[in-house]
Amino acid sequence: MSDAELQVPWTLKAAGHEVSTQPRYMVYRTLMLNHLVHHRAQLGIYLRLTEQKVPQIYGPTADEKGTP
Repeated sequence: MSDAELQVPWTLKAAGHEVSTQPRYMVYRTLMLNHLVHHRAQLGIYLRLTEQKVPQIYGPTADEKGTP
């Protein structure tokens, strides 16, 4: 998408009523990326509950040797 296309307003509606209007880039950033981060965290919790090693996602984890 071009910068101009990302600036176009996008409207979220529920039952035909406008809930929110934001530029497309903000919708992508707030809804889509936050959703992906949420599921990545869920995966980390699942791995911990099943006693598996959690891979590095944002940096070293408690499972890495030599981590303080």
